[in-house]
Amino acid sequence: MDRVSIRRAAKEDVAAVADLVVRLKRLNNEFDPLFNVVNDARERAERYVSDSLGAKSALLIVATQGEKVIAFLRGEIRERLFYDPHMEGHITDMYVLPEFRRKQLGHDILQQGSDALIKMGAEIIVCELPTRNDIGFQFYSKRGFRRFAETFAHVPG
Repeated sequence: MDRVSIRRAAKEDVAAVADLVVRLKRLNNEFDPLFNVVNDARERAERYVSDSLGAKSALLIVATQGEKVIAFLRGEIRERLFYDPHMEGHITDMYVLPEFRRKQLGHDILQQGSDALIKMGAEIIVCELPTRNDIGFQFYSKRGFRRFAETFAHVPG
């Protein structure tokens, strides 16, 4: 079996990462129907991933086994205008294929992603996930993350 490696994403990874983005978004829908995935999600994901590769404030890393992309992490640097720490490394998306979970890969890609965001200027690392994603909550809690903000939603009508 090929060794797993973690590296910055490249143009040749766009299609595979876009597929994982769609899988993540569909998983989010399982936690709450307000995460209803749009019909053209695959095309949007490809643009999102491509745009992330070229953005100065974005980070996109992948885990591969051989030629196969098996996980990814996307983050970005955001300014916290009114708060200190001032610069936030915001993990917007992270996904590991189910057959590679519970093997330290999630921990490793999160650690490398966090380290890269710190090198980009982050003074605090945050992530976002659906409120009802208890597995995600446990994953991040075990790694020193804690809840510090809540998002509420209301669909008028």
